[in-house]
Amino acid sequence: MLYRTSVVLLAALALVVFLSPAAIAKDKVHEGKVVKAGDGQLTMTDKAGGANKTHKVPATATITCDNKECKLEDLKEGVFVKVTMGQDETTVTKIEASTKEKE
Repeated sequence: MLYRTSVVLLAALALVVFLSPAAIAKDKVHEGKVVKAGDGQLTMTDKAGGANKTHKVPATATITCDNKECKLEDLKEGVFVKVTMGQDETTVTKIEASTKEKE
């Protein structure tokens, strides 16, 4: 009886350890080009230049333009951006803008 209980507990522990990296999801990153930025929103294309996507940008988001701190309104149309979303995938936590597209 004790042997079976130990095996079941070890199997459960192994399952938890195996699945824990999936539970700790990484932030989601979107890359593309700016269509419009301002008034707490960023509209961008995807990296392939496809459909537009609009993100709400809170005042707490970190925004950089060519590695220098800037404001949302400083993002110009056509500038390449990398947008990092929080784990809830609805909150923008960081925007990195670059005049040169990174591969």
